[in-house]
Amino acid sequence: MTGLPHGVGEVEQAVPSASPRREEGAGRHRQGGGNAGTRRVPGMVHMLLSFAPWMVYWTLSGMGSSLGVVVPLAISSLLVVLGVRRRDLNIMDVAPLVYFGAALPATFVLNLGIFIEESGLLGYTALFLMALASLVARRPFTLQASKRDYPEVYWRDRLFLTINSMITAVWAIVFMANAAIFLFLDMPFTVILSNALIAFGIAFSVVFPRKAPAYLASKEFRKYDWRVEVDPRRPKGEDEYDVIIVGSGIAGLTSGALLSKRGYKVLVLEQHYLVGGYCSAFNRKGFIFNTGVENISGLWERGPITHLLRELGLNKDELFVKNRVRFIFRGRSIDASDMEEFVRALSDMYPEEKENIRAFFDEAKKAYEECYSEADLYGTPLSAELIAKVLGSRKLADYPAEHPHFYDWMNKTYRQKLDEFFANEDLKTILCALLGYLGTEPDKTPASSALTAVVSYYIHGGYFPRGSAQRFADTLKEVIERHGGKVLVRHRVDKILVERGEVRGVRVGDKIFRSPIVIANANAKTTFLELVGEENLDRGFVEYVKGLKMSPSSFMVFLGVDMDLSGYPTIIENLDEGYSIVINSNADPGLAPRGKASVTILTLANYHDFPRRGTREYLEKKRAYAEALIEKAEKVIPGLSRHIVVRDAATPRTFERYTSMPEGAIYAFDQSIDVRRPYFKTPIKGLYLASASTFPGAGIEAVVISGMICANDICNWKAEPPRRAAAPLPAKPGPKST
Repeated sequence: MTGLPHGVGEVEQAVPSASPRREEGAGRHRQGGGNAGTRRVPGMVHMLLSFAPWMVYWTLSGMGSSLGVVVPLAISSLLVVLGVRRRDLNIMDVAPLVYFGAALPATFVLNLGIFIEESGLLGYTALFLMALASLVARRPFTLQASKRDYPEVYWRDRLFLTINSMITAVWAIVFMANAAIFLFLDMPFTVILSNALIAFGIAFSVVFPRKAPAYLASKEFRKYDWRVEVDPRRPKGEDEYDVIIVGSGIAGLTSGALLSKRGYKVLVLEQHYLVGGYCSAFNRKGFIFNTGVENISGLWERGPITHLLRELGLNKDELFVKNRVRFIFRGRSIDASDMEEFVRALSDMYPEEKENIRAFFDEAKKAYEECYSEADLYGTPLSAELIAKVLGSRKLADYPAEHPHFYDWMNKTYRQKLDEFFANEDLKTILCALLGYLGTEPDKTPASSALTAVVSYYIHGGYFPRGSAQRFADTLKEVIERHGGKVLVRHRVDKILVERGEVRGVRVGDKIFRSPIVIANANAKTTFLELVGEENLDRGFVEYVKGLKMSPSSFMVFLGVDMDLSGYPTIIENLDEGYSIVINSNADPGLAPRGKASVTILTLANYHDFPRRGTREYLEKKRAYAEALIEKAEKVIPGLSRHIVVRDAATPRTFERYTSMPEGAIYAFDQSIDVRRPYFKTPIKGLYLASASTFPGAGIEAVVISGMICANDICNWKAEPPRRAAAPLPAKPGPKST
């Protein structure tokens, strides 16, 4: 799964991480940072203290006393001394020192009365210039005060700086307006209006930080956050449905299974003769191979797939088995079945990093658990805009403080996170071994995505689908059908029907299926540019979709061998030569004839490296790739090439052919830090996305999350809407064999 943030990407807002950090030039660790453990004056109190010289100035100057510049100078001098001693000096403290430092000689040496007579005009003008200067320097003067109320993780966040910049800008306007009031108006209007504006500034400073995260995170999303009311109890025509799902990948099947169980009339349309998309399998002479799914996360106690299975009444142990994994690095094998074993193995290899290895995984585990801390509510982590929508603006504002470790991962790259803990580059390389699950480089990978899609496998392990990936997909299909839904294969959708910006249904050949809600379980480019059509979309949105970069693809070799490979682990990750071996029959012996083995060898590949399908050049390239991978794998499994009974291969163009995924991309869009995926709701009212194209990204766990989010949103975030009248359900059939 990719992580949140769109990243879990994507709540962009902290309490200081209590996590250990590697100190420069040392192996020791420290806790927190900054002024942790010291007593700090609250931010609003600090602001009032910083304004004290000005309040005294205006009070005494209003009485005509020349002490109006003396006393404020003394107070501001004291504040500066205290700030220097505490290493907490702020422009708010320096500005009055400069102002009154100039006012004192002007008043007592040059005998100028202007600083007393025009205290309102000059004082507010000085404050306006101070606020403006802090904005220009990108150090808004409210930032220092805010740091007193918010932990350290907030301080590095762009949103924290943005909010303080906006608050400072409001204060700059207040100061400028007050200067104008004193320039053009007389008593009592000056006092009444200036105090009213100050009161407004204080109220804004208190309320806005609570509301701003939700406003900013949801500003764009609100354009798409339509609501379509569907009544499952209303009788429907034969070709009329509550929800139509285009595509039968795991995200679409997840949505369909949940909605069917909750009483909706669901139709799933699939172009292929099998459901599952990339989560499918095929049989060659008794050897069964998955088309891409071999290591699945999200099956721990609070994992999204566990939650899904629980709601659907399915047994996890009947559908999944835990993988054994081996890493090969520098010619050395590292076997690990759980986090403790992996930590011990790494510590033995890199004893000088032992303390840091333990600290890294301790923090990663805390961050991972924080990411899923709200999963009990809806089964999944939520993106920033959904936290604001479903749980409220207060929850979003408090998110960093309640998730300090995970929030720290959200605001860094995986490379930055590794650099915090480790000096040894080989160790970092091992911890990047599973980045192939994201298809990104460490310095371009959001640390939160690496945590949920890579490090999570070290923490809770990965699982292989019993009976093949096809069985999992077929099981979800059976849930849909058991609850009255319909799944039609060999039904390629030609058009999503749109009228006046709203979904009306879909067209398959000359047949129309109608529904006010369509879930597109297809790549977003295919969905928008082909099925919806550019004519129904804003030009800017079309250009955004066209500009989305596709992820890498894969090359896979499928081998049936007359060898007993049960002594090997299920998955072997060869970091030295950049490929993986999956012995499918070691996870489930039923995937190969007795005494034989089903083996898949795979590596990332570039779509454009392969000529057009069917050409001689294509076939030669495919053969050469396959033979090169087999030769590499034979170094790990001696004699492999001499025992091949069945051999097949798939290129990026193969994946494109069978799934209609542009460029055969295995993760839909590029998952690096600078790519923004589309929202799960689209500019077309009633059209949802449930796939690797949207939050949280690619991987079985991630697309399950995507499907669950769509189902929950259609149900208005209520788990059990009223059920429609339905015929008695047939008895649940057993899982199909592949």
